[in-house]
Amino acid sequence: MKNDNTYWLVKSEPDCFSIEDLAAAPKKTTFWSGVRNYQARNFMRDGMKRGHKVLYYHSGAEPPCVVGVAEVVKEAYPDHTAWDEKDDHFDPKASPDNPIWQMVDLKHVETFSRILPLEELRGVAALKNMELLKRGSRLSVQPVSKAEFEAILELAHSEPPAAQSKTKKVVKR
Repeated sequence: MKNDNTYWLVKSEPDCFSIEDLAAAPKKTTFWSGVRNYQARNFMRDGMKRGHKVLYYHSGAEPPCVVGVAEVVKEAYPDHTAWDEKDDHFDPKASPDNPIWQMVDLKHVETFSRILPLEELRGVAALKNMELLKRGSRLSVQPVSKAEFEAILELAHSEPPAAQSKTKKVVKR
């Protein structure tokens, strides 16, 4: 699978691992484990390279929103949580001899000063083809075009729409 993409989006439940958790991690870095979808795994394994930028999305928040940027600092390697019976992402088919699942290491780059709710993103013409906004799109790792990434950054560094307070916080479920 050839993929020349250099921008990505990863989804996380904020009560599982938020962008604040990533920012507070040692060296602001963690392994991105627990991906148990083959297409998302393939994106990580075949596409995510050191230095690629990653949008961080809180999927379990109200509202769901893009909250910041991370960077790939280590390329795909076997996800050891898959063969840890005590881990929430245990897969009995996986083992050190048959790892099946992959993970990458991500480093915190930026937490946006304001959240970018899914509904706001839906109203941005430059994002009309973004995978995240497609009906039924549930992948936890997905490609983002350079134009989409730049549009998100521009939004993040602009004034919020009048309907969104600057102090609005993500509500954890």
